[in-house]
Amino acid sequence: MSSRLGATCDEFYVTTRLFLKLDMALERETVLHFFDRVRKEFPDLSRFRRREDGSLILETDRGASSGRRWLRLDPASLRFGAYDPPDLEAMRRFAELILEQAPYHLTFNDLDFEHMDVIYGFDLDYHGNHDQLLAETLWRDHPLGALLFGQRAAHVLDAQPYLGIALSPECDLQAYVEIKSRTNTFEIRAREFEPQPISIYLTTRQYWGVGAQEPLVTVQNRLYDLADELAADFVVPNMVNPVAAAIAGQA
Repeated sequence: MSSRLGATCDEFYVTTRLFLKLDMALERETVLHFFDRVRKEFPDLSRFRRREDGSLILETDRGASSGRRWLRLDPASLRFGAYDPPDLEAMRRFAELILEQAPYHLTFNDLDFEHMDVIYGFDLDYHGNHDQLLAETLWRDHPLGALLFGQRAAHVLDAQPYLGIALSPECDLQAYVEIKSRTNTFEIRAREFEPQPISIYLTTRQYWGVGAQEPLVTVQNRLYDLADELAADFVVPNMVNPVAAAIAGQA
């Protein structure tokens, strides 16, 4: 894994989501001009498709080995990201181009902005009971372990932590961490588990409407800086690495 944050997981990815208060028209000429402007800087974005839900996606060909980028337009949001980016600086350059060009091409401004998310995702493949592994790794020595490992517990069905904090007194700047398991009760009863990833998400979020309004790129860079710091100081050492070690111990 070329990114230091993804060194102990099977796949690392970065996503940005900008949510709007009003729907975008997504007219043909507008979308094509915007996508073409981005493609001039990143010519590997060569695959254009429309999903069943109506969203429009410009993405790197799926045959790319690493650094797969994508850009998606929904009526009420602008989203983009990359899987296994070679480095986070490359991801920042990609983000800056999109956020500099989007208001011009798609005709929105700070009155329309609801909030922006930056998400760091860490996937760890595990062929087994995700929730049991998470319970034993994260909750064994926690007071909640008395429920998960008590005499009445035949199986652990859900051990997914979801935590959030405000990073500013006004609560307009926030951070969340979540671990997502994918084991269902049918698999537990049958004792047959599909190979699926355990996903660990770190989200930094900025809401608009409090204080002075800043350019999108400024907000984006602040969220990246916070995500870098929280990932390095907390998420990777306290969540990603212990789960990765527990999976390795099951092999």
